[in-house]
Amino acid sequence: MPPDNEAIAEQVFVALADPSRRSILAVLASGGPATATDLADRLPITRQAIAKHLALLTDAGLVIPEQGERRRVRYRLRSAPMQVAQQFLAALARDWDGPLAALKDHLEGSA
Repeated sequence: MPPDNEAIAEQVFVALADPSRRSILAVLASGGPATATDLADRLPITRQAIAKHLALLTDAGLVIPEQGERRRVRYRLRSAPMQVAQQFLAALARDWDGPLAALKDHLEGSA
């Protein structure tokens, strides 16, 4: 995986490590673009905490801020970074599938 894709995957994994950020992403995935205030109304998280989480999610490229009506910023999901992380995990799984299958065969043959 190219170095820039590794950096993207790392940012995605850091962003997904926090349950509050995962909740924000889930709400955006199910309900579409929303403001920080909208998210605070739907989640047990303060608006200030949501704003901090949205900043990190924006830095990771997982959400994009868009100007809405009356200067309100709405956040929309962006899937490209998640796809890079999925490719990283798929490559990692492929690297493990062969050795794990060989180990399984070896252990089953020894039994």
